Amino acid sequence: MSNLLKSLVAVTALLFPVLGFAQGKIAVVNLQEAILQTDLAQKRLADVRNGEDYQADKAEFDKLKAEFDELLGNLQKDSAAMSQEQMVAARQKLANKQADLEHVTGKLQQAEQLAGQTLLQELSPKVQEVLRELIATEGIGLLLQRASVIHADAGYSITAKVTDKLNQLPAE
Repeated sequence: MSNLLKSLVAVTALLFPVLGFAQGKIAVVNLQEAILQTDLAQKRLADVRNGEDYQADKAEFDKLKAEFDELLGNLQKDSAAMSQEQMVAARQKLANKQADLEHVTGKLQQAEQLAGQTLLQELSPKVQEVLRELIATEGIGLLLQRASVIHADAGYSITAKVTDKLNQLPAE
């Protein structure tokens, strides 16, 4: 009886992968990453970063960051010798500088995000075409967006394949 049970378990174990394969492969993709890693996206991001407004904001950020670091260093170094009023004033100055830094950082991030969103909308039809092709050629039966998956080994990801195919498409 135990040999029969062992044989049944072995046959069942061998059938499960076959049944899973018959329904198609499972894959995950991070579409935003796939698009933003393309050559076109890298070029557009470089164009944004080399623009006059972005460069001015970046220079302001660098200046504010240096001033913030200097204020913080002075506060840490001199705090033992400061009066209560001097300590409050120094902390207020530091907080104001940090607020200025956060404002400029937001402007820089907004410029990059706007370029990324524009690109995502522009490439959306091409991405759908690439996904259809990959689903057919790879035999994918279930494709999930990476953000909605708790765990997936790297072998399940087709993100790099999507990026490669987008890079191979002719430029318009």
